[in-house]
Order: sequence, then C-alpha cells, then structure tokens
Amino acid sequence: MNVLIVEDEKHTAQLLREIINKHPDFTVVDSLESVEEAVIYLSQHQQELELLFFDIQLADGHSFEIFKHIDVVVPVIFCTAYDEYSLQAIKNNGIDYILKPFKEEEIEKALLKYKSLRNTIKAKPVPVTIQQETGSLQQSFLSQYREKSIIIKIKDIALFAIEFETTYMYCFDGKKYPLYKTLDYVSSVCDDQLFFRVNRQIVLNRNAVTAFEPYFNRKILVHTKVQFDQKIIVSRLKVTEFKKWLQSG
Repeated sequence: MNVLIVEDEKHTAQLLREIINKHPDFTVVDSLESVEEAVIYLSQHQQELELLFFDIQLADGHSFEIFKHIDVVVPVIFCTAYDEYSLQAIKNNGIDYILKPFKEEEIEKALLKYKSLRNTIKAKPVPVTIQQETGSLQQSFLSQYREKSIIIKIKDIALFAIEFETTYMYCFDGKKYPLYKTLDYVSSVCDDQLFFRVNRQIVLNRNAVTAFEPYFNRKILVHTKVQFDQKIIVSRLKVTEFKKWLQSG
C-alpha cells in the first residue's frame, strides 16, 4: 500500500519513512514539504495512493488548505505538535491524530487501524476523476442564496472560476453563484465535450466562447458571451488541445 508523507521537518519525515517502511504492507512513495507541492502531487497521483500522513502546520500554511484546492479521497493520518485541530482533522479525512513527539508503536497502531478499516470497507476509495468513465456526469449543481438552495443546470453555466479560494458559477443570464466544490471536482463530473479547463482558475463552456486571439508567449486570449472581469488565458501547452476541443463540437 502506497503512502505519501507531507511534513516540512526533514528529520520527522525521515523517521516516519523508516517506521512505515518497516511494515511489509506499506511503502512510502514520496515525501513533500508544502501545501503547494501536495496539491500538485495529489492532482496527478492521488489514484496511486492508499494512505496519507500529514503534518498540520507546514511552511506555507496548514495542510487543511490542501482540501480547498483538491478533493482528497484518500484517508489521512495527522501527525502534529498541536492538539487543538483534532475536530478539523476528522472533517478532513482524518482516521487518526498523533501528537509529536510520537513513538514508533503509535505509528504502527495507526497503520494497523487503517488496515482494519480498509478490510472492513473492502474497497479502496474511488477517485472522483474516473466518474466520467462510468457515466456519472452531473446534470446540475446546488448553490446557496441567503436561506434558499438553488438548482443550477449545467447547460446554463457559461464558466466556473476560482475567486478568493471559492469556486463560482457564471451563468449565461449574467448571474453568479458560489459553488463549494473544487475545480478538480467540477472537471471530473462535467462532460468534457462541453467543458474545458483552460487553466488552474477557469473551466469554460464551449457555448460561451465567441472568439479567441493570440496572446503573449504563444498563449491565447478567449472572449466569451458573459461579463467576466478576469482575462481568460489558455496556456501555450493547452492551445492545441483547446482548438481541437472547439472544432470537435
């Protein structure tokens, strides 16, 4: 079972690696030091992992920030010097909470606890990124306006965009609604024939595109039917894919 460590204290990370690797059923595949590194790594390799070990206070923020940028579906064991985050840990996939300085037997007990849970469930968590392959495409999203829950149909959404760490839906009628999901989740449940993730901040509906033009460094600038304050830039690495996507419709 593959394990990822996110810990900014190198000595602690190395100690964790040694303890975990002693167990014949577990292998540490990598060790990272920051929120940013973890988000990038998990967005690419989460489906290859069975268990995560997170410190809470990292060099660039709390590890809870990771969950705001990506839907983490893998269980987490938190190892920290602070005891006030246990409730928050439980809300963020936490299956155990170990205080530093920890003892080797505490790590071993946590590993055995994970194995027991895994055997009970008898199934590895399925990453949301495979939902399109199984046909579970979303047809609408829920948003909140004051005390009302509002149903927004996919076909009415021109684009999804991240603003101040919150995802918003911009609709063709000019209205804007918050969506408490990450863009990774949005990309996984929307039809990729209709929606394209042009960059880290924006997922765009094909029907919203009116034109595009060259931009700096071989990027392109996209124009849309809806009023949107940000420039919609397609990175040069995605330009060819974006053009093919538009033509395929």
